[in-house]
Amino acid sequence: MSLGEFDLIAKYFSTQTVRLDNGVAVGIGDDCAILDIPDGHQLAVSTDTLVSGIHFFADVDPYRLGYKALAVNLSDLAAMGAKPKWASLAITLPEMNEQWVAAFSRGFFDLANRFNVTLVGGDTTKGPLSITVSVKGIVPRGAALLRNQAQYDDLICVSGHLGDGGLGLQCKQQALAVSHQSYFIDALELTDPRVDLGLQLRHLASSCMDISDGFTQDLTYILRASHCAAAIDVDKLPLSDVMLNQIKLGHLSEQQALQYALTGGDDYELVFTIAASQLTELRHLSNDKITVVGKIVDRAQINTTDTLIQLFNNKQAISFSQQGWDHFH
Repeated sequence: MSLGEFDLIAKYFSTQTVRLDNGVAVGIGDDCAILDIPDGHQLAVSTDTLVSGIHFFADVDPYRLGYKALAVNLSDLAAMGAKPKWASLAITLPEMNEQWVAAFSRGFFDLANRFNVTLVGGDTTKGPLSITVSVKGIVPRGAALLRNQAQYDDLICVSGHLGDGGLGLQCKQQALAVSHQSYFIDALELTDPRVDLGLQLRHLASSCMDISDGFTQDLTYILRASHCAAAIDVDKLPLSDVMLNQIKLGHLSEQQALQYALTGGDDYELVFTIAASQLTELRHLSNDKITVVGKIVDRAQINTTDTLIQLFNNKQAISFSQQGWDHFH
């Protein structure tokens, strides 16, 4: 006999160990969750929907889907400098498959427990497979990282490596014959949200966001909000050793690798701006790999009319496609 909606919730989504100091006055089991926000803090909220065939393949490993459904939302909190606290989950299932749901919930809670995130509610329905997660975090009042505060002469930095997630998508689509495909697929499906780095950036960075749709596209959101432009050195874009090895083996050209780094998306690293005087302190505080890839400039300093980003290679202006992911194009 298959489980009903409330049995499913009780068996797979109400079993998380809840910390006594997590601020949940009322959690799963009532019409609403009641949450206590500490004095002097503001609530940061982010919601993402993942749809089968758009954000993930229909045959995706359910553990990885549960993990990533939460990870992409935690990445948004990281970009705002917010500490993750709570999550709600709405899941639409085409049928009741207990084995699938069990694996999905394991992936979700493995990441939730790592960051002390408590599931406080949600919904389950029947229909085409889709996952909607809403996360809530806290940030000291006035300390949230925003997109609209980049300053002239700020350095532009990124965390980690760029391009691995985009190449992982191509591996899943069997569009490229590269070695170490499992590495790139892991980068796509088991992304590591930069929560700790986001907290360290609170009082150091001038602007920040996460890289989900591609480095140049997401950087452009900062530039538009801050009314400025950027000069980027593509030869400084951080490529992983595995990506560099694909170039060495002839599986990718250097131009292809740089294109993945610029526009591939699904990296979920942070791109942020910071004064040069703050960079040493940040590197002392953080264990994350941080790379300076360019600087903020005045719009009048760039020689392009269709973009806010001027790309350079060995100090020579170059052209690359800068179009990242857009749901409606």
